Amino acid sequence: MNFLTIGHRGVMGIEPENTLRSFVAAQQAGLDVIELDLHLSKDGALVVMHDAEVDRTTDGTGPISEKTLAELRALDAGRGERVPVFEEVLDAVKAPLQAEIKDVAAARALAEVMHRRDLVSRVEVSSFHDEAIAEIARLVPGVRTALIASRYGTDVVERATEAGAASVCLNIRRLTLEVVEHARKADLGIIGWVVNTQDHLRLVRALQLDGATTDYPEIKRTGRFTA
Repeated sequence: MNFLTIGHRGVMGIEPENTLRSFVAAQQAGLDVIELDLHLSKDGALVVMHDAEVDRTTDGTGPISEKTLAELRALDAGRGERVPVFEEVLDAVKAPLQAEIKDVAAARALAEVMHRRDLVSRVEVSSFHDEAIAEIARLVPGVRTALIASRYGTDVVERATEAGAASVCLNIRRLTLEVVEHARKADLGIIGWVVNTQDHLRLVRALQLDGATTDYPEIKRTGRFTA
């Protein structure tokens, strides 16, 4: 498997995260995959934002789940960008996507879009939540899934296997050779996040991971030459 460079919320180190501007910049930089986050609006739209609240990344306040799509559209998501819906991202870029879902409800909404747009080969679904992974796998046969973990031990391998995930996306700051070897024995792919320094990139390559999630497109240029 080639070493994958994954744009974290687009290229959030240089553009407003989870915006069309950020996703287009990630594609133009040549990143292999674009990662994004999904939440449901009050009226059921699959909107692209990381947090459950709009406060950090827009000029608004309050939970996404309490706002309609029209209300979310009125917010500034950075540099005049609007909060996109998932379908807009599908149309704006052609790159493969890694869509992170936060719960079972989002899994069901995403499954509908994946069936309607025939996205099994283009979209990998990731989550911190085992039940969300299991639900999307049930609803979309053949979908590629990844379990994300920040604080973890070797038990993350068993969790991923039980949820039917094909890979794990792991916090690089906690990654150990023991976890990597355990995951390899279970035939799991391994992605490290967030890889923003040369030291972290060297670690990722030394552990022979399958890829790195990064905030900066420079990783694409340097990643192939770092031992």
